[in-house]
Amino acid sequence: MSNSTDTLSGTLPRLQWPTPRLRARTEHLDRAGDALWRVIDARGNVRGHLRVIVDPLGIRYRAERLHLASRTFRLVGEFWSADDAVTSLRQ
Repeated sequence: MSNSTDTLSGTLPRLQWPTPRLRARTEHLDRAGDALWRVIDARGNVRGHLRVIVDPLGIRYRAERLHLASRTFRLVGEFWSADDAVTSLRQ
């Protein structure tokens, strides 16, 4: 007999967010997940990640940076625009 949770999860489509458009051409985004992109600079270096976060007031963009020692991502900040989030990763 099948579990109803398994049946439901198997029929629900996954939501894939469209890639945000950046005004600046100094970085580009490479999809890393349904709501996650790698931020790559002009030299091809990964600066961090941009993640879409659903907020009660609208869509937010979270800037994250990999902390090598702990192998976890650290929050740089949450922003109302993808451009502002990407800018925070330049520092």
